Amino acid sequence: MSEPLIRLRGITKRYGSGEAELMALKGIELDITAGEFVAIMGPSGSGKSTAMNILGCLDTPTAGRYLFKGAHVEALTRDQRARLRRRYLGFVFQGFNLLARTSAQENVELPLLYRGDNARLRRAAAGRALQSVGLGGWERHTPAELSGGQQQRVAIARAIVTEPAVVLADEPTGNLDTQRSHEIMGLLLALNRDHGITVLMVTHEADMAAYARRLVQFVDGRVARDVANPHPATAVPADAASVATP
Repeated sequence: MSEPLIRLRGITKRYGSGEAELMALKGIELDITAGEFVAIMGPSGSGKSTAMNILGCLDTPTAGRYLFKGAHVEALTRDQRARLRRRYLGFVFQGFNLLARTSAQENVELPLLYRGDNARLRRAAAGRALQSVGLGGWERHTPAELSGGQQQRVAIARAIVTEPAVVLADEPTGNLDTQRSHEIMGLLLALNRDHGITVLMVTHEADMAAYARRLVQFVDGRVARDVANPHPATAVPADAASVATP
């Protein structure tokens, strides 16, 4: 078998010291294979968001090994981690994190701007990404002119515009109603199924986790359960509006 895309070994994360010390992660062991769709679940304070931040190179572990494509991420400098994020990772957040006075097109172009791509390439790639999430024709609209579901689609387009190996989605449906939530899950499912993008999703919603092929449960800073989903959802419910897939 090939090496896992992601491998965590003995990952701990400590905040504070002395009486104020908090152990957010307590020796996490986790392998993620390329092309998986994994839902990470757990109650508030279980460590799931801390683990996601480490996986996304937004934070570093106190101890342990984090290997990405065989490279020791825990040993990288801040600049090296930033380059890894730009090349391999895309992010989708609960709060959308769009620039309020910036058009959908410009929001999607941002990762390419940080990467140093020229304006022509940025415009073309952002246009394709917006088209792929069903927002062709909405390029000039600002977030205030878009619904919550449309804003999250812009955020997904921004996450995939760099053609990442992994999309990390932190409560991507937390601010959406049920119908829009299923639409967004349909997009993530298509990215995983049709394009082979590895999807790691933090969620507390069982009906959203049902789309994943693997369920990882965090409790008190540890992986308490790691199982295959025997019957993953494969389609958006009929009462949810259809959306274009990439």
